[in-house]
Amino acid sequence: MENRLSTLSLLLSGRADAALIISNENRRYFTDFVSSLGYLLVTHKESYLLVDSRYEEAAKAQSKNCTVVPFRKLSETLTGLISQNSIKSVMLEGSAFTLNSAAVIENYIKQAGAEAVCSDELDNIIGKMRITKTAEEIEKIRKAQRLTENAFCETIKLIKEGVSERELALDLEFRMRRAGADGVSFDLIVLTGARTSMPHGVPGDSKVKNGDFILFDIGATSDGYHSDMTRTVALGKTDSTQKRIYETVFQAQKNALSAVKEGVTCGFVDEAARSYIYSAGYEGCFGHSTGHGVGLEIHEAPSVSPESDFVLRSGMVITVEPGIYIPGKCGVRIEDMAVVTADGCIDLAALPRELIEL
Repeated sequence: MENRLSTLSLLLSGRADAALIISNENRRYFTDFVSSLGYLLVTHKESYLLVDSRYEEAAKAQSKNCTVVPFRKLSETLTGLISQNSIKSVMLEGSAFTLNSAAVIENYIKQAGAEAVCSDELDNIIGKMRITKTAEEIEKIRKAQRLTENAFCETIKLIKEGVSERELALDLEFRMRRAGADGVSFDLIVLTGARTSMPHGVPGDSKVKNGDFILFDIGATSDGYHSDMTRTVALGKTDSTQKRIYETVFQAQKNALSAVKEGVTCGFVDEAARSYIYSAGYEGCFGHSTGHGVGLEIHEAPSVSPESDFVLRSGMVITVEPGIYIPGKCGVRIEDMAVVTADGCIDLAALPRELIEL
């Protein structure tokens, strides 16, 4: 891992003397250390990872490119470091603080004779760093995808009449974790029958019936990085209406994947999928965006949404996930992750996207 902290320090020049990072994902991004609590103070000369006694030993053994500073009272340790480094301004992650926690930290910084800068500026700086993935990051996402796919291929063997959504979701999570996943990327979505029309429905006790679509929106994490994949399969033969919906989504996703490349806007990719679905007579049946970025968080920038003028660059990882949802009847979504390249994209999914009738 390159020294991202040095890069951040350079980007702070002219903006602030230091930055204080508290979000779990950003602390991990910069130090490679995982904890549920900690404070990363980045100055122009040194970076300090402040942890309590629970994490001191592990942080000293595992963190990179920073000095680990254990604390008993955060106020004393933080104010001491600010004074020691003659810091006059500290930039905060605007999105990571609650109103109450921001007030507490701002007071500590004020006690040290410095000014707290709480805005979206630091978030934007870090966001621009994180949005383009390194080869190492892409490989971690790819590994998470393989864990997801392997679990999916085993779990669909269990699909039969009478099996519940909840049972399938639990089996998927068990298989992912047993194979080495850190955990699941999000609460797994497994829906059957008419419930597939809910894009983010919650698995329940509904049972699979012959002729049903079964929608799986699933993902695993590996070394902190997420995967995200959706497949819609059927138990038994589908009817002509189901087939038409599936083929429409399938072609819409192919159109969007073909549109992905460096230099095009996210809105252009969204339109490639949306216009096809609408022209097929399903306007109003595709309400969500076509995709989003994926990395240390399951939803990251950019948003592949209508009218977005954000320009894609090589190394970004986005999902491409159009869908059609008809309340009371059925829904279909197909989703892959794609790595943007200079002349197209690399689909990280190895599974076929054609309809599977079990």
